[in-house]
This record gives sequence, structure tokens and C-alpha cells, in this order.
Amino acid sequence: MDWLEASNEKYTFEAFSISHITVILLLFTISGFIFLYRTKLGQSGLRKTEWVTALSLLAAEIGFHLWMIQNGIWTASQSLPLELCSISLFLTVALLITRCYVFYELLLFTSLLGASQALFTPVLIFDFPHFRFFHFFYTHLIIIWVPLYFTWVFGYRPTLSSVIKVFLFLNTLLPIVMGVNRLVMGNYMFLSHKPESTSLLDSLGPYPWYILSLEGLLAALSLIVWILFRERTADGPFRVNK
Repeated sequence: MDWLEASNEKYTFEAFSISHITVILLLFTISGFIFLYRTKLGQSGLRKTEWVTALSLLAAEIGFHLWMIQNGIWTASQSLPLELCSISLFLTVALLITRCYVFYELLLFTSLLGASQALFTPVLIFDFPHFRFFHFFYTHLIIIWVPLYFTWVFGYRPTLSSVIKVFLFLNTLLPIVMGVNRLVMGNYMFLSHKPESTSLLDSLGPYPWYILSLEGLLAALSLIVWILFRERTADGPFRVNK
């Protein structure tokens, strides 16, 4: 059984419903809080909070897989953590635990280009207060807030080499995910075919050419993220702390 068929009607999610808009408002509210109180947060000694957040992400992801197994809807073709947001989740955990700049370089781009899109156009059928609703939005919100936290509080900043690194990272994953897709008859990262529903991919050409279009889009959007978050001039307010 397709796990999407496991929906209960009383939990059916609708995009831009009250619950969805509340999550979007929460995204901007906490993001604004992190920016406005970045100095105080930097002086607060939040190392334990970072560890707790990392462990909570792992617990949420494990809980999600246990929930799928319990309901008989876990399948290798749909449930492996090979989507971009799943990869971003593990990058988030690694960054929180190690504070390693390399993880920040990758996560800033994958979160802002992937998790943010997922938040505004969620592929979700379970609404509040279902477990899946909380899992989906909690993990995606944290994936976005963490790189913003490291940017504004710790002064981490992407460089042009960061753009190259994320491009190489994702292109290294690409043949691996395509190989897994063939083995399990999956469609992770939409590398086997376009989604059934209307999406941005519809305007990027037929299979497999839309994958090349995605490469160009990735490069362009990554450059935009770099421009927005790059290190400022010597007179600016930010410094890179690697």
C-alpha cells in the first residue's frame, strides 16, 4: 500500500490552511528573533541546546520511520532518507554537534533551496494535530533555522568555493541516488520521473533533460544565496567565524 493512501480524512492537510499559514508565520517570527537577538544568543552559551536540538531531530526521524513500519507503509521505494530534505536533516545534526564550517557550507544551500520550498509547497496529507504534521514541519523549520543561526549568531558566511562544494556534493549524490532508484524502483529526488502532480519540473523539459535544467537552476539559485549571505565588506557588521 502506498503510504499516501494511509490518510485519515479528519487529518487531511490543505495548503495555506490555518495550520499551514501558522507554520509559515512561525518560520518568519523565529527567523526574525534569531536575527534581532543574534548578539545575545551568541553570549548565551547554547551548546547544550544545540545538542538537544540535534538529538531531537534524530528522534523525530527515527519516530517517523517507526510510525511507517508500525502502519505497514514503510517501503524501500519511498521511505529511504534520500530526499534532499532528509539529507539536509543529517547535515543539520552534523553541524549542530560539530559546528564544522563545511557542514554549514552545504546546509545553507540545501536548506534554503530545498527545505524552504518544501515548507511553502508541502507534499503532505496529514494535518494538525497528526504526528506526521508535527514531524514534517518541525524538521523542516529546524533545517532552515539552524544555518540562519550559524550565519547571524556565529558569523559563518558562504564563499564562492561554497557554491562549488555544494554543486559537487549534490552531483556526487546524483549517480548514487539514481542507482538506488533503479534497484528499488523509486523516484528519490525526482530523478526517475517527474512527480504526478503539477510542479516546477513541468517547465524544465521532458525526462531526462529536466535533470540538466535542474543543474542550471541549482547553479543560478546557489549564486543568489551566496550573494545574499556572503561576507560583508570590512565596514559591515559580519565576520566569518569558521
